[in-house]
Amino acid sequence: MRTFFKFITQIITLTVLSIAPLLTFSQTRESGEWWPNAEWGSQDQAGASNRINQEKVMDAIRLVTIGKTYELGQVYEQGMPLFGNRSYSMILPTKGPAGGDNRIVGNDEFLATQIGQVGTQFDGLGHIGKEVVMENGDIENVFYNGFTGREMDTYSGLKKLGIENVKPIITRGILIDIAGYKGVDKLPNSYEVTVQDVKGALENKGLTESDIRSGDALLFRYGWSTLWGQPEAYNANPPGIGLDVARWAAEKKITMIGSDSWCSEVIPNPNQGLVFPVHQELMMKNGIFNLENMRFDELIEDDITEFLFIVTTIRFKGATGSPVRPIAIR
Repeated sequence: MRTFFKFITQIITLTVLSIAPLLTFSQTRESGEWWPNAEWGSQDQAGASNRINQEKVMDAIRLVTIGKTYELGQVYEQGMPLFGNRSYSMILPTKGPAGGDNRIVGNDEFLATQIGQVGTQFDGLGHIGKEVVMENGDIENVFYNGFTGREMDTYSGLKKLGIENVKPIITRGILIDIAGYKGVDKLPNSYEVTVQDVKGALENKGLTESDIRSGDALLFRYGWSTLWGQPEAYNANPPGIGLDVARWAAEKKITMIGSDSWCSEVIPNPNQGLVFPVHQELMMKNGIFNLENMRFDELIEDDITEFLFIVTTIRFKGATGSPVRPIAIR
């Protein structure tokens, strides 16, 4: 009998340990670990893009002094680095004969791809969530502001948190050149960028953390875009920010981060039990967006740190993300 009770105790212990990562505290659809959002209310789907108001736009426009534009996105093309089994394929369908007396001809294209999750990609708030145990014992997939997979997911797209809810982002951009601060062309594989690194990179350009204002976009340069033409090397364990930087950035009430890597956060996380925790911290918990696969070459050449930053998503209803063309103007 004693052996039997010992066996039952072991089973219970193992079961509790297996679900421990899911348990935070008693939570319902109305109230949980990171929801409802205290800043914008329980029904908000726009996240930190709410911080882009008229005052913020006018403040950012004042940074334009010479009208020079900078492309911060990569070209979408066959052979670019792709995460996992994602794909990108463009073909030009065969055309019919020329028409009319003017013999008009033309071209169009057929594109088959994950529209929001290839190339320079803007992650929406329906992209990343967490599996949690609710107060009634149900296991739910929970996203930003407590929206659950049960109420969001359909075969034809998200009913909540689709990319169409993101407001145009026209704000002050700050390039945080971590690679330059470290004196290297690119950071090593799996290098975790620390808060001290970020502060040092800012100070290297005459800024301090107190210069970061609500609604800003923080763009991190790791030097990783130098590998863009080498997909295998580009995809292999990039450097990036860790949870400490993500929490620091959230405290600054920024609108978004961006980077010249495919995930913005360090891969793998130093805590081997965590998978993409920075995505969860920023998007899921704080509504702060993430823009991946950027390039900063021309900004570096011209030694530009602050600029008017413009990025708008394509309003694909129910999409988890969007291709974008981010622009800096100085």
